[in-house]
Amino acid sequence: MAMFGLGIPELVIILVIILVLFGPRRLPQMGSAIGKTIRQLRKAQESGDDEDEEEYDDELEDEEEEETKPKKKAKKKAKKKSSSDDEE
Repeated sequence: MAMFGLGIPELVIILVIILVLFGPRRLPQMGSAIGKTIRQLRKAQESGDDEDEEEYDDELEDEEEEETKPKKKAKKKAKKKSSSDDEE
């Protein structure tokens, strides 16, 4: 079982060094902090995917609205021109 190219002996050495540096009292606090961070990152990633889809859908709707707006404005201008031409 090699994680990131590290075998079991290397992982044990790293864990012993961490234990010596931070002490046995702070180790559980660090573990819970790391766990919370990982959970938050996962939630953010999942919600980010949902938000990306919503933003994409909103952009498509905005583009469709913008495409229809110039047509409506052009129709209104054409009506104004034709009514002003009729009056003369």
